[in-house]
Amino acid sequence: MNYFKKNTLCNLSTRYLLSLTSLFILVSLLISCAVNPVTGRKEFAILSQSAEIEMGTKNYLPAQQSQGGQYVLSPEISEYVSRIGTNLARVSDRPELPYQFVVLNNSVPNAWAMPGGKISINRGLLTELESEGELAAVLAHEIVHAAARHGAKAVERGMLLQAGTLGIGMAVSGNQYSDLLVGAAAVGANLINLKYTRSQELEADYYSMHYLARAGYDPYVAVTLQDTFIKLNNQGDPNWITGLFASHPPSIERLEANRKTASLLPQGGFTGKNEYIAMIGPLTRKKKAYEEYDNGVKALVNNNPQEAFDLAESAIEMEPFEAHFFGLLGDIYFKEGQFRKALGEYDKATRLNNNYYRFFLQRGLTEQKLGLFSQARENLARSNDLMPTAAAHYGMGELALQGGDQKTAINHFKTAASSESSLGRQAYQQLAVLELPINPEKYLEVNAAVDTDGTLFIRVKNRSPVHVGQVAVAVSLIAGGGQVAGRDDVFISGRIESGGYSDARTGFRLNEAQRQQLSVSTRITSARLAE
Repeated sequence: MNYFKKNTLCNLSTRYLLSLTSLFILVSLLISCAVNPVTGRKEFAILSQSAEIEMGTKNYLPAQQSQGGQYVLSPEISEYVSRIGTNLARVSDRPELPYQFVVLNNSVPNAWAMPGGKISINRGLLTELESEGELAAVLAHEIVHAAARHGAKAVERGMLLQAGTLGIGMAVSGNQYSDLLVGAAAVGANLINLKYTRSQELEADYYSMHYLARAGYDPYVAVTLQDTFIKLNNQGDPNWITGLFASHPPSIERLEANRKTASLLPQGGFTGKNEYIAMIGPLTRKKKAYEEYDNGVKALVNNNPQEAFDLAESAIEMEPFEAHFFGLLGDIYFKEGQFRKALGEYDKATRLNNNYYRFFLQRGLTEQKLGLFSQARENLARSNDLMPTAAAHYGMGELALQGGDQKTAINHFKTAASSESSLGRQAYQQLAVLELPINPEKYLEVNAAVDTDGTLFIRVKNRSPVHVGQVAVAVSLIAGGGQVAGRDDVFISGRIESGGYSDARTGFRLNEAQRQQLSVSTRITSARLAE
């Protein structure tokens, strides 16, 4: 068969050239020359300061949620970190940014900065540091990443690679539920997994040491801290490798550069070792409880519910007010189908912390299992408010279908289908079931071809995840002036498998001249799901 082409090679080339021209014009309009506020160097910039700030503000909360949510058990620790960070931000090269500093309830030693000055440090890193000076060094380093537009420049590179769009196309990592994130949550998780270049890490080290000196800290702590990081990196601890070192790899080069910088700065300064121990000591003493919890999560993932249960109980005995520990008990009961017990544990978790998405997500899914649909809808909606996930949207879609609201169900399944997960694929299948009968052209593709005797055929390809049948296609022959030269309705009654195709003859037989003069227009007028 010779397949019809609706556009000549010349037309396709022209359209391609026009798209390249449009892209060049778009990029030229977007890019401006600016002076980096930290380094003083001239550089190209796409994102304005207001765009940077908006990006960080919009994605800060979902990113926190994707990493365990804020650590709320000891508010004084969060206030301590925020005070130190704020003092450093005041002496930075961009003090006007709306900086924020939060502590996340995550055992992985890590810290990150978003464009616009939105900064977080994990509980797991706080328990590894030894002084206020070291904490200040970590925060100052992240402040430079924000102030010197390191994250913004990574986003700008992604925008150029993707023809001016706001996508940044990086893999989401560092969280066991990362493949379920959708919308702003997925973007936020991408932003905190940005990989900094070698030169950006050296810049962040250099200017952060100046910020330390300006704020009254001993800049030499950045030297000893980098030395410690190199030793930890050489030990190969997976927590460090997947945490701080994934985006901030330590190196001998950075250590020597820090030594050189320290020699040029005022000697001495505040280190605050005793002050740090007094403040972080209570958290350090709870480290064993969180280790038990983390091991319990791993045990449940490895299908060892009894081990997970024992570890969760042990963690609760050591720290009875941590919501995540009760959330783990809820997960264990949920996995074993004991939904009433699971609901009781999720209720405890939400009472202890009513600002973490996963407790509401799991409570909603549990209530759905128990037939408590109104409560389930409320909790799943609350979960999506904190961090949108495929799981919550899928559950909301099922609840909407049960209530006969197909339009709302389609919207929820469409959102869930955007995630790269097995649940996302299930949502896409549900979406196809609902949409294919009312919008078959979204899932079916039609091509036209001429056989050796001039008979016009059509081939219907099924791009959906479901099987279809009884496909009706309106086929029209279009003359050069746009007039309809002929029309035929073709019906394919047989089953077309998912990913398969089916051919059907039309009533047209075309000679060589007609093939050159006419084009073919097809429209799927109806289709049904096959058994």
